Amino acid sequence: MAKYRKLGRTSDQRKALLRSQVTALLYNGKIITTEARAKEVRKIAEGLIALAVKEKDNFETVKVSAKVPRKDKDGKRVKEVVDGKKVTVYDTVEKEIKKDLPSRLHARRQMLKVLYPVKEVPTTLAGRKKGTKQVDLVAKLFDEYGPKYASRNGGYTRIIKIGPRKGDAAMEVVLELV
Repeated sequence: MAKYRKLGRTSDQRKALLRSQVTALLYNGKIITTEARAKEVRKIAEGLIALAVKEKDNFETVKVSAKVPRKDKDGKRVKEVVDGKKVTVYDTVEKEIKKDLPSRLHARRQMLKVLYPVKEVPTTLAGRKKGTKQVDLVAKLFDEYGPKYASRNGGYTRIIKIGPRKGDAAMEVVLELV
């Protein structure tokens, strides 16, 4: 018996398909796909969530000081003339950051191996680069899904059958996070 379904694709296509569907599932909370794909995506997604649950509290908070450029009311950097050159003015700011311990850092890198980067585009500026934000799905896994599923021993996803697809009669399902 095989360890996984081949889904009628070459290995690189299959890996890309599964990565994109896992990313979409964790970003949106649910996806509609075929039953065979859903069962494969479920394996990967549940492994990532289990990793997030295990490592959710494995960090330490550290205070750091950072140099941040001073900005005017329009959001542009403030410049000063020093020795005939324009130089940006910097302020020193104290910040408190989360520093991953080694096992959490390893878990983060394991997750980044699977997940694609996600860009969030506001609906008002669709098609423009301005206003787009990079979504940190790994942070979402640790901060949102980790605590949410901490009391649960597996079974983080649910498959609901919605009937055969019109084109090829493949069984379509909704794969969602519980």
